[in-house]
Amino acid sequence: MKLIKFLLAGTLFGIVMAKSEAMSWYRIQEMFRFQAFHMYGIIGTAVTLGVIGVFLIKKYQLRDFSGNPILFYPKDKSTVRYLAGGTIFGLGWALSGACPGPMVVNIGYGYLSLLIVFLFAVLGTFLYGLVQNKLPH
Repeated sequence: MKLIKFLLAGTLFGIVMAKSEAMSWYRIQEMFRFQAFHMYGIIGTAVTLGVIGVFLIKKYQLRDFSGNPILFYPKDKSTVRYLAGGTIFGLGWALSGACPGPMVVNIGYGYLSLLIVFLFAVLGTFLYGLVQNKLPH
């Protein structure tokens, strides 16, 4: 019963992804070909809301559901690390036509070929967990 709020949030997220067409392979292809502003508008809105959210969390020192403070740790400015990670993520997104959120929504819509992409996304996450301590963070 405790997890019902997460199920409802996920359902709402899926509905928003579908209604905004953010899960559409064609919209993602348009974005990577610089043919339409649609996805850039969605991503820009998300980034803007994220910046406002982080600002409010820091300003009012908000806490999570368990009452623990939400902390933001400073990260070193390793440009190579961010470029490499962003390139890998972008290539996966461009080749599969879906990032993690839309991937699951597409599976829910019945595009079962995305199960292969989902399997490899989970496998990649698992492999990263195995080698994480050996990587230069």
